Amino acid sequence: MHLFRVLGEGLALDVSSGSLHWVDAAAWAAISGYGLGRKAVQEQLGHLLDPAALAEAGGEVEELVHAGLLFGPEPPHPVLDYPRPVKALCLNIAHDCDLACSYCFAGRGAFGGPQGLMSPEVARAAVAFLADSSGPLSSLEVDFFGGEPLLNLEVIHDTVACARTFAESTGKSFRFTITTNGTRLTPEVIDILCDYEFGVVLSLDGREAVHDRHRRDRAGAGSYHRVAGPMREIARRRPAHTCYVRGTYTRDNLDFSQDVKHLVEMGFPAVSLEPVVASPQEDHALRWEDVAVIEEEYERLTALYVQEAKAGRGFRFFHFELDLEAGPCLPKRAMGCGAGVDYLAVSPDGSLYPCHQLLGEPGFLLGNVEWGIQRPDLVARFARCTAMTKPACRDCWARYHCGGGCHASAYVLNRDIERPYELGCALQKKRLECALYVQAKLRA
Repeated sequence: MHLFRVLGEGLALDVSSGSLHWVDAAAWAAISGYGLGRKAVQEQLGHLLDPAALAEAGGEVEELVHAGLLFGPEPPHPVLDYPRPVKALCLNIAHDCDLACSYCFAGRGAFGGPQGLMSPEVARAAVAFLADSSGPLSSLEVDFFGGEPLLNLEVIHDTVACARTFAESTGKSFRFTITTNGTRLTPEVIDILCDYEFGVVLSLDGREAVHDRHRRDRAGAGSYHRVAGPMREIARRRPAHTCYVRGTYTRDNLDFSQDVKHLVEMGFPAVSLEPVVASPQEDHALRWEDVAVIEEEYERLTALYVQEAKAGRGFRFFHFELDLEAGPCLPKRAMGCGAGVDYLAVSPDGSLYPCHQLLGEPGFLLGNVEWGIQRPDLVARFARCTAMTKPACRDCWARYHCGGGCHASAYVLNRDIERPYELGCALQKKRLECALYVQAKLRA
């Protein structure tokens, strides 16, 4: 059971059943004291709260408990199938970039190794590997990533053509996405991405000064004015559900709700702002003393989100998009993103890794697109690494919504994929509380 408040209003989440309830002061007290007995709650709190309201709330709590909607039994822990078909590949087609973002985990696109571009031959082999490894799955995904993937436009063309050939021969469909910094979004490139019906993720941090503080070119010049216009154009031309802005906030813009507001006012209907993951030694890294400020900022963003939705000007914020009635199945919720199991990353030389953030880490090399997975033991390790197995996650109220958190962040900060990044957990919990509030508020 998790009791919490957002914008001064109380809610109760029954972790096991997923039921969400508005609670007033009396209901909060009745739930908090459940197990002590209604008489004990009355004796302890009757002088602070109306005894009649306490008694009524206690009766309602009992009814919800009997209905399985409060203090419900823990569902059976899911048995996760392994091995599982591969459904998505992240193709790092460019270990190079024309920006030099200060917070980049990829080291200016090279991931700690030499700069380089993926060849058409490797890309074709990757598509063949995905088709062969996908088993009965019919819907597959290829994500073009980097660095800046538009530095390798030839391979994008070649990969799409190759995938279409496989689609004709296998009956499988391929969906494509690309993450771009926007520097290469010429009118011709925008036409190409629209013709290919790409999903597009745009790296834009918000207000001009915020964006330009960290997202500079190699000469030190900010990139906002260079990319904002083309990004707005492709967002205008693509369906809203296929294009969104993915920004990063740091210690330098803890007022990031203003960046979300700025992006929405620019015309972007879907936005995600992620907390930077950085070594504590970095000036822009988030610190524990920032958490209270960040939590307040998420509440400001929540108020803005609800206000705009009720005024008919709603926008999408990735972390507020929960489906409380028809969400993912329990195994999916326990596992999270599927990195290292049904989602893999491919380096320019064809090496396979669990995800793009672990590229170049020798201990996470899984195999190669030519000869497939050579480390089934490592795949099994990722398959077993879930919210049900991580010691820090087993009793966490958020376990069925985060799947145990990001493996890569855990490794980068703690050198252990089974030890979640604690500060990131704190922020994720607050985002989840706000998301639950949003869903309850908009359905009220």
